[in-house]
Amino acid sequence: MTIEKLYQISRKKSKNIIGLMSGTSLDGLDIALCRFEGFGTATKFKILHFQTIPYSQKIKAYIQEVFAQRQVDLLKLTLLNNFLGNLYAQIVLDCLKQWQLSPSEIDCIASHGQTIFHAPARLHKQENFGNATLQIADADQIAVKTGIITLSDFRQKHIAVGGEGAPLAIYGDYLLFSSIQEDRVLLNIGGIANLTFLPKNLDTKQVLATDVGVGSTFLDYFSKKFFHIDYDKNGEIARSGNLEPHLLADLLDSDFFKQDFPKSTGQETFSNAWVEQILRQKYPALSPNDTICTLTHFTAEGIGLAIRKLGLENSTIYVSGGGAYNMFLLELLSQKYKIKLSDELGVPADAKEALLFAVLANETLSSNALSLNNTPAVCMGKISLPL
Repeated sequence: MTIEKLYQISRKKSKNIIGLMSGTSLDGLDIALCRFEGFGTATKFKILHFQTIPYSQKIKAYIQEVFAQRQVDLLKLTLLNNFLGNLYAQIVLDCLKQWQLSPSEIDCIASHGQTIFHAPARLHKQENFGNATLQIADADQIAVKTGIITLSDFRQKHIAVGGEGAPLAIYGDYLLFSSIQEDRVLLNIGGIANLTFLPKNLDTKQVLATDVGVGSTFLDYFSKKFFHIDYDKNGEIARSGNLEPHLLADLLDSDFFKQDFPKSTGQETFSNAWVEQILRQKYPALSPNDTICTLTHFTAEGIGLAIRKLGLENSTIYVSGGGAYNMFLLELLSQKYKIKLSDELGVPADAKEALLFAVLANETLSSNALSLNNTPAVCMGKISLPL
């Protein structure tokens, strides 16, 4: 496989790109096969196939041993980097077989990898060190095993030119979903919640992307702890509980909500241990249902704080990510804002992040670099060639 192949792909009128995404919720690998025509603001796309391949409990446990931990076993981390690369490659090959496609029909894979630690300087406050983030799942393993050119490490270029490495949704959101008909907010509720604001005047200086707080992280954790289920389906547990306003106030007292936009965060800040400590010290008798109800309000209020501080109350808000299926959470948001699902934009709520990393690969292979507001203009992704 040579650089000439990359040149040939860059000249193609349409490209078939597989986007791979594994988020902080650790529920599995999203795989989206997308067809692109053009690039930049002329980009047209179609999601040909999409699946989420759940992680086994064993794989979740492997990741949790090193995820968002300040001290880890370096042997486990090193082994897991290769292990996940091989796992992703096998998932791609299995899906292609299921879809009756061959690797030769795919132009490239865009692999986000698995975030292990996110450390913007604003949060770690370590003198002499800048922004940093780490994702694993070795892309050379993916490229060699599948025979498909693979782009990875998208966040590192963003950091290299002064960004925090997150959120990166701003680029794909602007290219695919801007509209002269309405101001839009693209809200993704994964483990962490983030939003992109798209003004109807299409002014790139007004486009903004930022993390806004916790998404489903705590809801999933306490559903597992209290009820032995992976998540609160439709928000039914939360709906059956009552809000504890003092706990909500304690949670909203986090320094994160006092920091300026744009900003990024992760479970390094919003850890399960943080909530556990607050509950243990101040609310030891709070029922499981009331706990999950209050944590759902916390997610909604964190999102609402950002919307109000940024003056986006009159925008149409399109929701994606796993949180889009929590009906109680959406009802809380709908009480104050105009809420729709990303499905109305032609993108299934759970497929959007995988699509957006495929967009970044398409932009990189098309040698396009888009600057939005104060976000750096970069072509993202390190390129791994098959043998």
